[in-house]
Amino acid sequence: MDDVKKMEKVDKSKMRKLLFEFASQCKEGVKLGENLLISEGLFQNKDKLMICGLGGSAIGGDVLRTLLSHQMKIPIFVNRNYNLPQLVDERTLVFVVSYSGNTEETIASYKEAKRRNSAIISVSSGGRLRKLSEEDGIPHITIPSGMPPRTALGYLFLPILRVLENIGWAPEQDYDELFRVLQDIRDRCAPDTPMSTNLAKAIASELVDRIPLIYGVDGKTDVAAHRLKTQFNENSKILAFWDVFPELNHNEVVPWGEEGKASFGQFYPIFIRDKGEMERIKRRIEVTQSIIEKRGVKWREIWTEGENLLTRILSVIYIGDWISFYLAIIGGVDPTPVKAIDFLKKELSRL
Repeated sequence: MDDVKKMEKVDKSKMRKLLFEFASQCKEGVKLGENLLISEGLFQNKDKLMICGLGGSAIGGDVLRTLLSHQMKIPIFVNRNYNLPQLVDERTLVFVVSYSGNTEETIASYKEAKRRNSAIISVSSGGRLRKLSEEDGIPHITIPSGMPPRTALGYLFLPILRVLENIGWAPEQDYDELFRVLQDIRDRCAPDTPMSTNLAKAIASELVDRIPLIYGVDGKTDVAAHRLKTQFNENSKILAFWDVFPELNHNEVVPWGEEGKASFGQFYPIFIRDKGEMERIKRRIEVTQSIIEKRGVKWREIWTEGENLLTRILSVIYIGDWISFYLAIIGGVDPTPVKAIDFLKKELSRL
């Protein structure tokens, strides 16, 4: 884990470089949103916000919803499908997001939103989505290409947030704190930081031959739990599962109790914690941890960092990205390729 040269032999596609540059990516993402020029009429008389995307292109919508759901009077929805819900109409502002610009479900959502006369802003690195946007006169944010979508969160999310700030829908964010905290995490989790002081490496080493169970809190760290699950899938190439408090106390906690007959040694619970948790949620987490301890199963906590909610969400997501990267390295797997997804797209293209 501390031999960078050996790490480079496994990480042939250099994901470590993309992870290391995440703070800089976020700075660029904010500027991309600042530079987008849109007419005032685009967002006037709108009472709904919809984010359309899949995979790495959709997680930004989840972050946005978690961040702003208690700060905006306008409801926020995330759509991960070909079809749009019936509520999308001419009073809806729709962000259509596809890193490649060719995601078939997202292209279908774009066309449907256009038929319904919704206000549209698109985000992509090119592809059909940018071409359609140019032909239709739709405002488009062009982001850098050549990256796995899951490593482009700063480009896929922060321009949208900045646009919403500019039109007065979202409060101003403390980006200086965000950049400062992300840079600090980068230094603590970087490949040349030894395992003895590197939280991401330490947790990854404990996850070998285990199935992660990531537990977040609804409306606080749920998006980080979901994100970590998908990063374990795509980067580490392992199965992982996620759930949220308080809902999991009404179902998933049961097999951990005396009634459970599962083989518990294969699981590794990870609790995503935040200082903004309400007292009853804190107590629920503590009791749940005590139940798990009775099974002799080791668990971990990963805490958000920073004061502002934006910083806290992205900080723990960033730590999780490093963990999934190191777990791939331990397993001798290049974290970047996703061959099953490539195969699936190839097969679907034949239909």
